[in-house]
Amino acid sequence: MSLSFVHAAYIVSALLFIMSLAGLSKHETAKAGAWYGIIGMAIALIVTIFSPESRGTVWIILAMLIGAIIGVRKAMKVEMTEMPELVAILHSFVGLAAVLVGFNSYGLHETMAPAMENIHNVEVFLGIFIGAVTFTGSLVAYGKLSGKVKSRALMLPHRHKLNLAALIVSALLLIVFVKDPSNLFPVLLMLIIALAFGWHLVSSIGGADMPVVVSMLNSYSGWAAAAAGFMLNNDLLITTGALVGSSGAILSYIMCKAMNRSFISVIAGGFGNDVQVSSDVEQGEYHETSAKDVAELLKDSQSVIIVPGYGMAVAQAQYPIADLTQKLRAMGKEVRFAIHPVAGRLPGHMNVLLAEAKVPYDIVHEMDEINEDFPSTDVVLVIGANDTVNPAAAEDPNSPIAGMPVLEVWKAAHVVVFKRSMAVGYAGVQNPLFFKDNTEMLFGDAKQSVEEIVKDL
Repeated sequence: MSLSFVHAAYIVSALLFIMSLAGLSKHETAKAGAWYGIIGMAIALIVTIFSPESRGTVWIILAMLIGAIIGVRKAMKVEMTEMPELVAILHSFVGLAAVLVGFNSYGLHETMAPAMENIHNVEVFLGIFIGAVTFTGSLVAYGKLSGKVKSRALMLPHRHKLNLAALIVSALLLIVFVKDPSNLFPVLLMLIIALAFGWHLVSSIGGADMPVVVSMLNSYSGWAAAAAGFMLNNDLLITTGALVGSSGAILSYIMCKAMNRSFISVIAGGFGNDVQVSSDVEQGEYHETSAKDVAELLKDSQSVIIVPGYGMAVAQAQYPIADLTQKLRAMGKEVRFAIHPVAGRLPGHMNVLLAEAKVPYDIVHEMDEINEDFPSTDVVLVIGANDTVNPAAAEDPNSPIAGMPVLEVWKAAHVVVFKRSMAVGYAGVQNPLFFKDNTEMLFGDAKQSVEEIVKDL
C-alpha cells in the first residue's frame, strides 16, 4: 500500500466524518450519519494499519481484536439509560490514549531539526496535559452520572484560585521543559497537576450542568486526539480531533445559551454552587391523581403535549408512551413532544429514546419551537422531567436556576406530573410546579402508570 493511496484514503475518511456530522444533525438522517462515521473510521483504521510506515501489524491487530471483543460485550449490556455514563467513560479512554502517546513520542525530538524540536516538545507537553485533564474529568463525570459519586458540586475553599494556580504552574513547567527536554521531571509534575485539575474541574460542577460537562468532555477528547495527531504526524487524526473538538465546543455553547449560562460560569462552578435553596421550604399542598382520572382527562382534551425527562429513561417508559401517543392520535387528538436542550443527562438522549420507540419525528419539537403553544394546550404530561420545567427559573430571581429558559408547562390548562415521589431533581432545587392549582401528581413507576392509562383509554 503506497503512501499516496493512504493519503487519498484519509481524505475520503475525513469527508465521511464531515458527512456523518451533517447527518447526525437531523433525526431523519441520523442513522445514515452514523453509518458514514462507521465506514470512515473503518477505512482510516485499515489504511493506517497496513500503511508502509506501520510496524508490528500483528500486535496491532491482536490488540484491536481484544479491544473489540471487550467493547462489543460491554456495549451489548448497556441500557439506553446508561448511555450518558458510557459516553463519559469512553472520553476517559481518549484522554488516557493521548497521555500514553505523549510519553511514547517523547524523545523523537532527538532526531529532529532544532527548529522542529521545540514545536514537538510543546506538542508532547500539551497533549499529555489535555489528555490527563480529560481522563480524570471524564472519570468524575462517569461517577456522577452513574450515581457512584454525589451530583452535588464540590466546594473547596478558593477553588477558582486553585484552578488558576494549576494553569499558571503548568505553563511555567512547559517553559522549563522546552528549555531542557532531557529533563522529564517537569512533565511528570505537570501530569500530576493535570490529573488533579481535571478531577477538581468536574467535581466542582453541579448536577444540573452535567449535560454540558459531557459535551465539554467530548470537546476535550477531540482536542486530545488532535494533539496525538500532531505528535504522531497523522493528518487524519488531526482532522478528526479538530472536528470532534470544535463540534463539542459548539454544542456546549448552544446548550449554555439554552440555559442562559456562559461557558466560563459552567466551568467555574455550576448550578447551585453559590446559592443554595432548601428543598424543605413550605410550598403549599400538592394534588394527587390516578391513572384512571388522567385517562378521563385525556379523553376530554383535544391538544396534548408530552414532556419527557431522565425519569422516563430510568423507567423505560418510552414504549408505552409511544403506544399512548398512537392511541390518542387515533382518537383525533393532537399529540406533540417538547424536548428541552438539556433534558436528561446527555444531549439528544430523549430524542434517541423516542426514536427507538418509533415515535414519529415530525411531532417531536425543540423548546424554542413549542414553548409558545403551552397556553393553548389542554393537557401537558410531564414524564420524569423536573429542572427543565421548573417555573422558579422564570419567577424566582434568587433561585440557583434563575434565568434558565425552561418549558413553560404551567401555562397549560392542566398539567400531570409523573414522579416516584416529591423528591427534588438532579439539580437539588425544589419545583413550585408541583404545588400549582392546575398541576396534579401521578406517583409511581412511569412505565406502569402510562400502561394503566393506555388500558383505561
